[in-house]
Amino acid sequence: MAANMENGSERRGNLLRIAVWSTAACLLLLPLVAMQFTSEVNWTGLDFAVFGIMLLVACSTYEVGVRMSRDTFYRAGVGVAALAGFFLVWINIAVGIIGSEHNRANLMFFGVLAVGLVGALIARLRAAGMVHALITTAVAQALVLVGAQFTGSDPALLPLTVCFTGAWLVSAALFWKAAQR
Repeated sequence: MAANMENGSERRGNLLRIAVWSTAACLLLLPLVAMQFTSEVNWTGLDFAVFGIMLLVACSTYEVGVRMSRDTFYRAGVGVAALAGFFLVWINIAVGIIGSEHNRANLMFFGVLAVGLVGALIARLRAAGMVHALITTAVAQALVLVGAQFTGSDPALLPLTVCFTGAWLVSAALFWKAAQR
């Protein structure tokens, strides 16, 4: 019976992985389809390459999480962190979070991701250590708001900071739940 339950769980995990990669492929094709119907979407080969690399990194991050643990909370924590990182980069390079995408102050957001990555490496991707890494990432995200005050930041920065800080903390909570098991 236990083997049966394990097989069902594994099938669901495989279906979710297929869904993640399929969604990424659809997202990559979406601008191509849109370009056929409107001139407002005008992506170059470089745009597709950068977006493809971003999707590859996010999906590969999720794959690593799936392979690291069978725990649902652990996998969800990886998924939330991967999505938060993906959206942080996407917004930042597409339109910029502080001013335009060309504003050098936006480099602070890549520092937030660096904090998370270094923290994950120090934690060796173990759930208990990931809690600390993601809380530190949330603090770094909030500190960007403080640093941005010196650059004449956009009023939209506060709600974005709340959203991303919240995502890092949700991911930390999921890893904490995984560590408790």
